[in-house]
Parts: sequence; structure tokens; C-alpha cells
Amino acid sequence: MKDFFNGIGELFVNVLFLPFDALKELELSNWWLANIFSWLFIIIAMVAFVYWMLQLKSYNDNDEEDKSISSHSFL
Repeated sequence: MKDFFNGIGELFVNVLFLPFDALKELELSNWWLANIFSWLFIIIAMVAFVYWMLQLKSYNDNDEEDKSISSHSFL
């Protein structure tokens, strides 16, 4: 069992975390390039948020949802 968990540890440390190690080395070598990646991710998140809000507004404007106020029968 010990080898199994050590294998999982090896997988994460030596394979799956390699992109994060590359970003860490990039930040140490070139601050501007590392910040461009950060701003790129922020812009993608903002665009996705605006798209999602516009989709919600379009569904709200169609008045297809039943918004009648009703309570449960036990109240």
C-alpha cells in the first residue's frame, strides 16, 4: 500500500504539477510575461461572466418562467 500512495505522490509532483512549476520559473525570469498570463485569465473570466449575465437576462426577458408566488401546502 505504501508503494501505491508513493506512486500517486510521484504522479502529482513529477507529472501533473509540471505546468505550475513552469509558471513559477517564468515568473522568476520574466515578471511581465507572468503577469500577462494572469491578466489573460482575468479577462477570460470577465468575458465569461458578462456572457452568462446576458444569457440570464435574455431568459428573464422571455417571461417563460413561472414566477407565481405560492407556498407549500403545509404552510
